[in-house]
Amino acid sequence: MSGSVRLAICAALATVAAGCALLPLVDKPGWLVQAGLLLVIQSAVGALTRRVPLARPLTVAAQALAGLLLLTFTFARHEAFAGVLPSPQAFQELGDLLRQGTVDVGQYAIPAPVTDGIRLLLVGGVLVIGLVVDALAVTFRSAAPAGLPLLALYSVAAGLSDGSDDWLWFLLAAAGYLLLLLAEGRDRLSQWGRVFSGGAPRPYGMAPGLAGAGGGQPLAPVRTGRRIGALALGIAVAVPAVLPSLDGGLLDQRNGGSGGGGGNGTISAVNPLVSLQDSLNQPENREVLRYRTSSQSTQDMYLRIVALDKFDGTTWKSSERHVQDVPDDLPTPTGLGTSVRVSSVDTTIEAADWYAQNWLPLPYPAMKVDIDGRWRYEPEGRTLVGDRGQTTRGARYKVNSLVVEPTAAQLAAAPPAPAQLLREYTEVPESLPAVVARTARQVTAGASNAYEQAVKLQDWFAVNGGFRYDTRVESGSGSAAIVKFLRQKEGFCVHFSFSMAAMARTLGIPARVAVGFTPGSANADGSVSVGLKDAHAWPELYFEGVGWTRFEPTPSRGSQPDYTMEQTPTGDSTDEPTSAPTTSDEPSAAPSASDSCAQDRRKAGDCGGAVGEQPDNTSSSGGWSMSTQVGWSSFAALLIVIPLLPMLWRQRVRSRRLSGSGGRTEQDAADRVLAAWRELLDTAWDFGIVPDDSQTSRNAVARIVRMGELDPEAAEAARRVAAAVEQVLYAPQPRPVPGLGDEVRLVLAGFRAKAGRWARLRALLAPRSGVRVVWAASARWSALVERWGAPRWAQWVSGLRRPSRPRG
Repeated sequence: MSGSVRLAICAALATVAAGCALLPLVDKPGWLVQAGLLLVIQSAVGALTRRVPLARPLTVAAQALAGLLLLTFTFARHEAFAGVLPSPQAFQELGDLLRQGTVDVGQYAIPAPVTDGIRLLLVGGVLVIGLVVDALAVTFRSAAPAGLPLLALYSVAAGLSDGSDDWLWFLLAAAGYLLLLLAEGRDRLSQWGRVFSGGAPRPYGMAPGLAGAGGGQPLAPVRTGRRIGALALGIAVAVPAVLPSLDGGLLDQRNGGSGGGGGNGTISAVNPLVSLQDSLNQPENREVLRYRTSSQSTQDMYLRIVALDKFDGTTWKSSERHVQDVPDDLPTPTGLGTSVRVSSVDTTIEAADWYAQNWLPLPYPAMKVDIDGRWRYEPEGRTLVGDRGQTTRGARYKVNSLVVEPTAAQLAAAPPAPAQLLREYTEVPESLPAVVARTARQVTAGASNAYEQAVKLQDWFAVNGGFRYDTRVESGSGSAAIVKFLRQKEGFCVHFSFSMAAMARTLGIPARVAVGFTPGSANADGSVSVGLKDAHAWPELYFEGVGWTRFEPTPSRGSQPDYTMEQTPTGDSTDEPTSAPTTSDEPSAAPSASDSCAQDRRKAGDCGGAVGEQPDNTSSSGGWSMSTQVGWSSFAALLIVIPLLPMLWRQRVRSRRLSGSGGRTEQDAADRVLAAWRELLDTAWDFGIVPDDSQTSRNAVARIVRMGELDPEAAEAARRVAAAVEQVLYAPQPRPVPGLGDEVRLVLAGFRAKAGRWARLRALLAPRSGVRVVWAASARWSALVERWGAPRWAQWVSGLRRPSRPRG
């Protein structure tokens, strides 16, 4: 087997090993087998084109074309010519699958089902990374930079996974990369020729230069390389295990608490849209939970996951809170008085095996939770959060909760909230436009207390404000999104709940947003099924004596509580819609002109035109979660930046060598001359003329001029640089030679004038002299090893160095 074929096999294995990190993101691993088979075919195409041989860019182009044909055959063969050749319809089909895949990525919880769109993203991503790795490691013979695309593939997967098995995927990816480096090292050693060690001839089949003195053992460089690889891999795996870790946020499996049994941990503030969007499902209403309850009516059986109590102008999120061990009996809800009617309800809940959520869905307010596993309790929001990777996957638990039934009179007579609670839950950012507060005052004009204001806000959104329920509206939770929603009057549960909570805060009513599920649908066996389409967000407003109270401003979703349907106790007949602000850019507080449905029919939900019939099955038409956006943005940035790194490094080195800056001593002058000489040699190397350190500077320049076919002006400039080098190396009193940087630039211009387009592009984007980075790293490693007292390692690494000066 040739070294090139061995490198291609190792490159494919390294890519598949790094791709294994994507396995936890989806529920079935079959896509990896498919990606591996297609990658083998793509790598085989590269191996064949290299044997022809074709120019290196053509080899990469042939592999890219093969990858496109393979993806077309796999995902769009019904629209392709002969099932393989892409047609316009095939490209459209692939584009549709890509768009659907991005939608699915943002809407499915991890592990997501392998839809056609997600499979295309996974398989196509592995093929693209495999192409880059093969091009770098095999076609251009630079295995070390191939670690960057492998790292990008692993990093995207690690950033989106729950982190429970990251060490295993890192081990696989690192082993694949080390295998690739070892294959390249063996190939390079085999090109050095026979190593005469005084021993017996090498065994049949062993590469030249790898046989040891005994004939059966590899030379010290190979043994040392294996030891270095094993040591580096061991350090990389062991060191993170002993370092302190950081707690994550809402979607982090490890964010629940401090880890141990006692003490308080913290939970971090996160973007709620991530959790909500990951819990929603557009194409299929998969069952998330199933429960049985002793309640006679399930219309108020909202299953609450988390409370979002902090609005910073950009988004609503949960504050950083302390968590503690789950008490046997949860404390009485904050603000709930003894005069309010309550009833006790027992509920048994079972989560689906695929549904992995850190926060436990509970009816509010829960008073006792019986569940196995590592769960912690957050008192402020009365929520349970998983600790050390604990999730709801397949969980079965029992909950005793209260059904709080306040009357309108009790809510209307509620005294002011405690000062601390009032200060925290009525805070709005300075960036919130004044039009939000102004609209809230106009909508609630005539209300005599906070309860009436809350009911007017709810009815304005849900009944008489002319709002339309539309899941295709772009999601958003910041101040600008609220103003846009109030002006356009189109949105879904996120917009309605976030806007009502913000407006309530401007009126001095403590408010927050709850995220969870609506009650679900009853089954024939008496159980209730909760699906992904039941994911929902709603506002909670605080009334002293009652506590946190649910309101429902979203049309056609859930149910409006009974205490908001009663006549206000003051008898004030101020329920007519308020007039709209006169400024054209402010949202209207009045019903739309096209809205002719009566108010009583609206409140009963009988107006099909005014209220959307679409289920709340997405928080964005194709929107991505925040973590997914960060992961894919980082991946895209790496794909753009990585190919430019050699060019940027080369330009930086050239600028430093030819800057002419430095001291004024003779040694400084000599260093500048030698730097210009090294730049001349590297410039020639970038255009295909490999340096020959055995020649004198004069002979080296003659060789460069001859092979580069330089014009007379560039040739004379090169000779002047060589003469300056001779002065530095051999003259007793070297004469300073100014302007050598300009001379080298003339030589560079000469090379560019004679070289073809591909040669110029190769010298710019993939300079051959970039291998000096590897040599420099090897030199530093050699010095480090010598300091540790391991001369055999240092002897091997020192062999990678090259002479820095021409011989006299």
